[in-house]
Formats: sequence, C-alpha cells, structure tokens
Amino acid sequence: MANNNQSGENGNLKPRKKDSGTKKLDLQYSDMQSAMRFPIKLPIAVKSQSGESRTESQNISANGVLFQMDSDMPIGSMVDFTISLPAEIVGAQADVQLDCKGRVVRSSDDGGRRGVGVVIDEYRFGRR
Repeated sequence: MANNNQSGENGNLKPRKKDSGTKKLDLQYSDMQSAMRFPIKLPIAVKSQSGESRTESQNISANGVLFQMDSDMPIGSMVDFTISLPAEIVGAQADVQLDCKGRVVRSSDDGGRRGVGVVIDEYRFGRR
C-alpha cells in the first residue's frame, strides 16, 4: 500500500492531501478494483456502527482490503479498523499495527457471512 497520508506530530490521522496532478482521488469502485490483490490473511480488529469485532483479511490491495463479517455493513458506511502485521513478516521486534479509516464499497453474501470490501481513506503505522 502506498502511503498517501500524513501523520501529525502526535500520530493522529490526517486526511490525504489533494493532488494537483491528473490522478483523481475520488475513484470509482471499478477503478479501485484494478489494483493488484494479494491473498494475505492478517488479523483485523473492526469498529463500525455495528460494534466491534475481529476478523481476518481475505485479500489486500494498494486501495483497500476484503474481509468477512457476521453482521451487515452497508455500502458507504464508515469503518475504523486495525490490521496487525506480524513482527517476523515486517522484520521488526514487535508487531506493527496499521490503523485505518475507510468506507465500505462492496458488500456481498458469502455462505452466511458478509464479504466486505473497504477502501482505505486514511492510515498510520504504530507499534504495540
């Protein structure tokens, strides 16, 4: 994932700066799907209007993440989530947390669970 965000001095999330270039940041869902997806299974803690839950990523791209939930997450709803990157994978002494803010762009029934596609609007790295 490309880091298109800026972290403030205190580590708080700040929105991406608008580019003056030709690439439009308000991409359509079909444009976001064109990013290469990687079938990576990582633990995710999700906070949404439905409450808090834990799940696992199904795949990750430069634009977002796909995971499964037991509860419905309507398209357009905002979601905060944390992806845990294991220390041994990222070459660190401790796990690295990727704190994200995003919105649901896809929701489908997948054998009794909901497949939820979320575009990442903001993120920051942290250690715990």
